[in-house]
Amino acid sequence: MPDLLVADLSRWQFALTAMYHFLFVPLTLGLSMMLVVMEGAYVMTGKEVWKKITKFWATLFGINFVLGVATGITMEFQFGTNWAYYSHYVGDIFGAPLAIEGLMAFFLEATFVGLMFFGWGKLSRPAHWMVTCMVALGSNLSALWILIANGWMQHPVGSEFNPETMRMEVTNFMEVLFNPVAQAKFVHTVSAGYVTASAFVLAVSCWYLLRGRHLGLAKRSIMVASAFGVLSAASVIVLGDESGYVAGESQKFKLAAIEAMWETEPAPASFTAVGWPDREAKETHFAIQIPYVLGLIATRSLDEEVQGLDDLVDEAKARIGNGIAAYDALQRIRANPEDAAAQEAFNATREDLGHAFLLTRYVDDPRQATPEQIDAAAEDLVPNVAMTFWGFRFMVGIGFLFLAIFGAGFYFMNLRRNVPRWFMHVAVWAAPLPWLAAELGWIVAEVGRQPWIIDGVLPTHLGVSSLSASQVITTMVGFTLIYGVLLIIEMRLMLRAIRLGPGGGPVVPLGGGGVSDALGISEPAAPNNNVFDK
Repeated sequence: MPDLLVADLSRWQFALTAMYHFLFVPLTLGLSMMLVVMEGAYVMTGKEVWKKITKFWATLFGINFVLGVATGITMEFQFGTNWAYYSHYVGDIFGAPLAIEGLMAFFLEATFVGLMFFGWGKLSRPAHWMVTCMVALGSNLSALWILIANGWMQHPVGSEFNPETMRMEVTNFMEVLFNPVAQAKFVHTVSAGYVTASAFVLAVSCWYLLRGRHLGLAKRSIMVASAFGVLSAASVIVLGDESGYVAGESQKFKLAAIEAMWETEPAPASFTAVGWPDREAKETHFAIQIPYVLGLIATRSLDEEVQGLDDLVDEAKARIGNGIAAYDALQRIRANPEDAAAQEAFNATREDLGHAFLLTRYVDDPRQATPEQIDAAAEDLVPNVAMTFWGFRFMVGIGFLFLAIFGAGFYFMNLRRNVPRWFMHVAVWAAPLPWLAAELGWIVAEVGRQPWIIDGVLPTHLGVSSLSASQVITTMVGFTLIYGVLLIIEMRLMLRAIRLGPGGGPVVPLGGGGVSDALGISEPAAPNNNVFDK
């Protein structure tokens, strides 16, 4: 049987590196598109202030971009170091989108990012804007191909198991490419990145207004960020609804866990706004429900029921039984490839082969599993209900909060031309929340898929490399230390660039303590200007 401790440690290490990497991805995606908007204003108006604004935010984009590339490469190496059997089992499918991402998106991005930074004065305004567009396109294409790979892990279409090679192989690459789960994840994730960048630009700009510095840049940046943010926050909410629908079709355990729904609810299903999930009692205490909403999200109808966890577990027991039959037929085929009866039996049950592998947590040969072990394996299919339930609700709550913040910013700056100081403080203090929402989104997506590394195909505990627990702990500690140092460096560089502002300038010690003193950052002397001066 596999070493479950190594599997758990490898999961923790990958979670550490993936979530750290995802600190940089949303800002890269969003800032690249906002640079297109800002430089587009410079191209159309010819005003130097827009060039100055673009170059300033491009500096912050560049710092973030470098850290994102470095951490992303390290994360992908783990598929070979910590998840070798996973790479062997599905490498023909999973490797293709990652290879295309490197050849198409990363090289496109890396080629044009240099021209974007060093092409000022050497390229015409329209030509330089096109370069910036290529950088944004490369960033978003990179996200597309990575999410196609991840979407296939969530919903493995266009592929099947080959008994001769004992691996998963592509049968229809177009199905992999247009996987509905991957497409929903892409548009939702990219929109979340746009929200993150909008919140970042809004917070920095409001910080400048509060200190009476760089007022032209700040006010114009708020105009762009609030308008871009309203559209992005609205799209996150709408596209999140689409993610709920595809989950209702292909990932029923995840949807039921998000809702903490133990029993199948007759149509039209209600949405639990808040409550306290109790897995032991299989009940959600103090639940406040909104009628019809879950039915509309998960089934797009008012006459289809949404299955609860108890019924899904019962169905899983039957699928595990079919999986055992498929495993038995597979062993007979391996012993005698000409066995026609075994081939027929395998073809009839092959869709459930992965469910037999769930039993390898308990026995070496799934055919030797007891009824009690089959029941336990079926119960293992229930994800961490509390984590997915609360993670989803905090993520959604933050999304609606920023829709209100961006809407208020748009109203104050674009319509009233008067931004209250209380709103500036709210924008500054709320800046970290989109990152929290993005990380919670990944937690819901990945924890909700467990115990599968490929949904319905390969359990997570079978995908690991032949490593010892001490080896995984050593690398995990190393990653934690290195990433901690890189995070401090990145924060110092970003905060220093923000405090210097566009064009840099002389710096003086801040004084008064606080985070900036602890990091050793200085700030330029701030003129005592009215916040609405040009």
